[in-house]
Amino acid sequence: MLQFEPGKAPITLTAAAVERAKYLIEKSEDKKILGLRVGVKSTGCSGLSYFVEYATEQKKFEDKVEESGVTLFIDPTAVMFILGSEMDYQESKMSSGFIFNNPNEVSRCGCGESFSVK
Repeated sequence: MLQFEPGKAPITLTAAAVERAKYLIEKSEDKKILGLRVGVKSTGCSGLSYFVEYATEQKKFEDKVEESGVTLFIDPTAVMFILGSEMDYQESKMSSGFIFNNPNEVSRCGCGESFSVK
């Protein structure tokens, strides 16, 4: 597992992720959106899956990451799994979505929906 560096954000965003996050927040019908929340949940054949959702408030113990005008709230139970990750956004003919480049991942399931960490 990566070591936490004080003062360093637990996750960074690429320019594509920033652009898409801004678009989603601006197009949201709920004008109380403060940013996006990132977390992990137990699911799939490898154990964990990322989730991204709208955030209307900062929950207790959440880390707040601000980058290029985008605010991310990191679910406190997810920090140890995503520490040092980069959040990207990719589009192809077959799919589009946020992608996580996570140095802590040791395996992914065949469909790519879930992962496991060291």
